[in-house]
Amino acid sequence: MDKVVALLAFGAIGLLLPACTAFKRWGYEGFGRDRWQKPDQVIQVLSIQPGDSVADLGAGGGYFTFRLADAVGPTGKVYAVDVDRDMLDYIAKQSAAEKRENVITVAADYDDSKLPDASVNLLFTSNTYHHLENRTAYFERNSRVLRPGGRVAIIDLDSSGWFMWLFGHSTEHDDIVREMNAAGYEVVGDHHFLSRQSFIVFARRPS
Repeated sequence: MDKVVALLAFGAIGLLLPACTAFKRWGYEGFGRDRWQKPDQVIQVLSIQPGDSVADLGAGGGYFTFRLADAVGPTGKVYAVDVDRDMLDYIAKQSAAEKRENVITVAADYDDSKLPDASVNLLFTSNTYHHLENRTAYFERNSRVLRPGGRVAIIDLDSSGWFMWLFGHSTEHDDIVREMNAAGYEVVGDHHFLSRQSFIVFARRPS
């Protein structure tokens, strides 16, 4: 019951404070996210190299952006990509305050990442895939942003929780694979240590 009340309060406050950056960040990160998201293990299995270029698609409040920036190091680059200008402004200010010159914000459209061609070694997205419309076409178009040997890492919520199921904030594992196969990708990594999410890594299928 307490969880239901909290969720109702969450929605009510969200209607009253749509532009509150701090509230948005709290909404993106959720309750005790580190416990179930296991961000350090996620970064580790991606084997990101110093000097790599990574895009954080749907960066939100920068939960993964800054961790990715640590992984690529000062010689690398992280594009924080989002349609939410408030969150991009927050990431830009936080990056400036922490002197993270390797973080670049990108204001995307809903159907276009706005990333430069051949700009990234890794296109990473967490809990954003289910928000995208016509996902197969989206990732087929965005194959242009990958460098030779580039990968796409997709983490998305599954329907194991009633909230995700009820509000559609999830995508089934097999649906992700099917849609990405149709977009011209193949699975090169499938990780199962996240209790609430699928975590699948793709590469362009050889033509």
